[in-house]
Amino acid sequence: MEPLTPQRLKELEEVAARVRARILLAVHHAGAGHVGGPLSCTDMLVALYFHILNVDPNRPDWEDRDRFILSKGHSTIALYTVLAERGYFPLEELFTFDAIDSRMQGHPDMTKTPGIDMSSGSLGQGLSPGLGMALGARLLGKSFRTYVILGDGESQEGQIWEAAFVAARYQLDNLTAILDYNGLQQYGWRNAPGEHMFPPIENPAQKWQAFGWRVIETDGHDMAQFTAAVEEAQTTRGKPTLIIAHTVKGKGVSFMEDQYDWHARVPTQQELVAALAELGQSDLLVISQGGD
Repeated sequence: MEPLTPQRLKELEEVAARVRARILLAVHHAGAGHVGGPLSCTDMLVALYFHILNVDPNRPDWEDRDRFILSKGHSTIALYTVLAERGYFPLEELFTFDAIDSRMQGHPDMTKTPGIDMSSGSLGQGLSPGLGMALGARLLGKSFRTYVILGDGESQEGQIWEAAFVAARYQLDNLTAILDYNGLQQYGWRNAPGEHMFPPIENPAQKWQAFGWRVIETDGHDMAQFTAAVEEAQTTRGKPTLIIAHTVKGKGVSFMEDQYDWHARVPTQQELVAALAELGQSDLLVISQGGD
């Protein structure tokens, strides 16, 4: 991995702003889709695909590429947008999101969309194929690494912990899981008057360490910190690594941040205009009118 220079960091941050804007445009155009979760993982996806992963958009099936799985598959519009920005398919195709016969379905489909290494969306099922890919790399003598982004809500699924146990048992140090720890699920507010709601998963570091994983905590919106955490994970030997990425649901748009009702809400035209202005991407609204 090349050093993350200040100039490169600025470029990545500019990409992340465009990605957030295109996510909102696509969801608004489709009239359906998720917003909060995609915005919380945007910075990490940009850092992965534009700086960390060894991939080639011209060869999405390249045998020696690093593998990536978005286990929280309902946030797939963020992945599609990053892949489009990276050159896997035209940006205009994002406006077919969630349409019949589109390659941009509501959950990622590895049989349809270039760059998707694993179909996902049935929550809790992304880490299992990830450990299979990591184990396969070892058996084949391949040097590629596997990365899996998990939602903190889906971490309540038992299959996550079965996979965590198996990955540690096989000492898969070429596997890195990333927990998008935004603290909000689709329903319920943590501190609303008269309500009592636990966060999706409490004390994740202790739990994953107990399963035999190395744990690194970082700011999931600080790409320099996140990249450093991934580099640290790459040096780990004898065990898989979990990166707990502290994030904010709806990150980047003030009226969406830390609001659970933006989990799957479609922005109105007025909200879209305000959000794009806040992101400094109002010009994309004008450009998109032909596809809106």
